[in-house]
Order: sequence, then C-alpha cells, then structure tokens
Amino acid sequence: MTPQNTPLPPASLLARLAHERGAFADAYTLAFPRAVTLAEFVEAFYTTRLFKLERALLGLFGRPSSDAMARAVACGEGRRLAVWTVEAREGDELLMHEDSGATRSWFRVESGAGGGTTLWFGSAVVPRRHAADGEPRFGGVFHALLGFHRWYSRALLAAAARRLCL
Repeated sequence: MTPQNTPLPPASLLARLAHERGAFADAYTLAFPRAVTLAEFVEAFYTTRLFKLERALLGLFGRPSSDAMARAVACGEGRRLAVWTVEAREGDELLMHEDSGATRSWFRVESGAGGGTTLWFGSAVVPRRHAADGEPRFGGVFHALLGFHRWYSRALLAAAARRLCL
C-alpha cells in the first residue's frame, strides 16, 4: 500500500478551491482493500502516531486536541481540531482550513473495484501574493518545504491506512 501522487478530480472541493484562489494543490491516493467511510478515514488519519506528534507540537503552542475531537470532526459532530476548522463537507469529501487560512487539508473516499476504497488526501496552499499579471507567487519557505510536504503527505496517508488495518 504505497500512496501515489494523483491529479485532483476536477469537481472536487480541493480542485475548486485551487481554481478559485490560484492555490497550489496536490493529492495522493492509496488503494485500500475494504470499504471505508469518510468518517473512518478522517478519524484514522488524525489519530495516527505520526499525526499525534504534530498535534502534540501544536498543543505546546496553546492549540490542544484529542482523539475525541478528531472523532467528532470525522463524524460531522465537531468543527474544530487544534488549528483546523471544517470548511466544507460534501458527500464523501471533507475540506479543512487552518487558522491562518493559508493552507487546507482535504480528504475523500471513493468506492473501488472488488469492495475496496480509494483513499485520497490532499493539501492546498493559498498564495498571499500575486504578480501583476495575476499569477500566484509563493515565497522561499514554500519552495524550501515542498519536498518535505510531499514526503509527509504520503507518510500520513500510509499511516492512516495502517491504522485502518487495526
């Protein structure tokens, strides 16, 4: 189960955001062998050991979270987890924004062949600046962290899939 870099579905919440705001967006998929609901996927993602490290760091900066908060967001009963707030939920998709509004996290589940599920995880970075011609401009920090971001996104998706196997 290795995550693959995959083009965004054109009608997805993340693709619409990228188009409307000129955001950088990427997505990764992983074929999972059984049916998985969006709630199961989101809860597994936010409760992996890897993501709990990120949650712990955010807790040090006054943005605590818990597995119960993750479960509530996943099930549609909560709207907030640490620095993330639900921005949109449609069908089998969830879009979260973090407090600055600069980044988004996106989740999607898609029924696959043989009763499996394609798990989608993506991110967007909304540019703070634009060139005179309207083209988005991303700063040096964005470019410096892009390789890490891609590795971390795949690692998080793989960790969520492993958690779903438990």
